[in-house]
Amino acid sequence: MKYRQLGKSGLRVSELALGSWLTDVSDAAKQDLAAQSIKLAYESGINYFDCADVYSRGAAERFLGKALQQFPRKELVVSSKVYFPSGKGVNDRGLSRKHITESIDQSLTNLQTDYLDLYFCHRFDPQTPLAETLTTLSGLVDQGKILYYGVSEWTPVQILKAELIIQERGLHPITVVQPEYNMFDRYIEHELLDLCGELGLGVVPFSPLAQGLLTGKYRQGQPAPAGSRGTFQPDLQAQLVPENLAKVAELAKMAAELDTDLATFALAWDKRDARISSLIIGASKPEQLQNNLKAVDLEIPTEYEARIDKLFGFKKFFREI
Repeated sequence: MKYRQLGKSGLRVSELALGSWLTDVSDAAKQDLAAQSIKLAYESGINYFDCADVYSRGAAERFLGKALQQFPRKELVVSSKVYFPSGKGVNDRGLSRKHITESIDQSLTNLQTDYLDLYFCHRFDPQTPLAETLTTLSGLVDQGKILYYGVSEWTPVQILKAELIIQERGLHPITVVQPEYNMFDRYIEHELLDLCGELGLGVVPFSPLAQGLLTGKYRQGQPAPAGSRGTFQPDLQAQLVPENLAKVAELAKMAAELDTDLATFALAWDKRDARISSLIIGASKPEQLQNNLKAVDLEIPTEYEARIDKLFGFKKFFREI
């Protein structure tokens, strides 16, 4: 495993992190597979484990907390998130002082730990004053309940507004940003990556394989494999169109030129930028994780950059006057 600095902080995280968004803990057999994946991740040098309070309605946090008990806490970087509804109450959502304060305590209980290394605002909350959210998070750092905090899917303007409040009030800073990023969704390359580089924020993308579209299991003219997300997940199904699958086929050819598979190729491409601190991957079984680990040692030759840009018609946004 290789490690990178989380922005300008002193924290080092593995280039690949294991996420819990799609971890299935609905029965004993699936829990066993998930536990095997966590064990393999740790033994392979992955130190960063990502979760959220709403994943599987809290079951993902509880499962991860139990599974991580076998490892020394000081060797782990554990994260969770707050924002989405976690109950039926009118205040069981958002980024108010009340919801954050109650949610962090529940996450700590679920994860069986005294503190979280990283705590994310899962989305932006336009209903709560930004200063209220930031002072609450900074206070959690003072209390020792979290070490660093960050945001997920906030716009550059929202982050800059937060930075102004942080500087004005002398609060603990935002340390990390968690956006979506993959070959099919490169919006962070227009502004966000540059901003994070200037501010010294770590970037830990989720969905680096486009929810499975870039695994190579979905092919033109063939039905989605039985049991795969492409058979039941609406947002992924919407992406399984001929135009996208044609791009996947071309990417698979590029991967073959480098004697590797599409998933490994796509992950290696995702981490090519030094401003990316870690990629949050999911694995429903150890074999998938074992394959993804190959991306750590794969370097994509620079000539593939132009080929991939051309395939997707990508050009960094710049408004000419």
